[in-house]
Amino acid sequence: MTFARLCAHYFSHAAWLDSGELLSNANRLAGIRGVLVHGRFDIGGPPDVPWLLARAWPGSELHLVRTGHVGGDEMLNPVIAATDRFRGL
Repeated sequence: MTFARLCAHYFSHAAWLDSGELLSNANRLAGIRGVLVHGRFDIGGPPDVPWLLARAWPGSELHLVRTGHVGGDEMLNPVIAATDRFRGL
């Protein structure tokens, strides 16, 4: 219940970001490694959102997988690979 309230609170306030603010300032993330893993059938967040962020974030990596929001091995494998690479820093 606490997690649902927190998510709803941030969602209802658009995470206190102005429209387009994340994409327009994504260049500030240059030098920070990031891996985005998104399920193709995640209807809560269409794939164009992480695709646009990956294009605007220098050095980021995007993996679109065929699963939905529930994940599974296809989603878990790139997440584990990324965290293993980050651990090696």
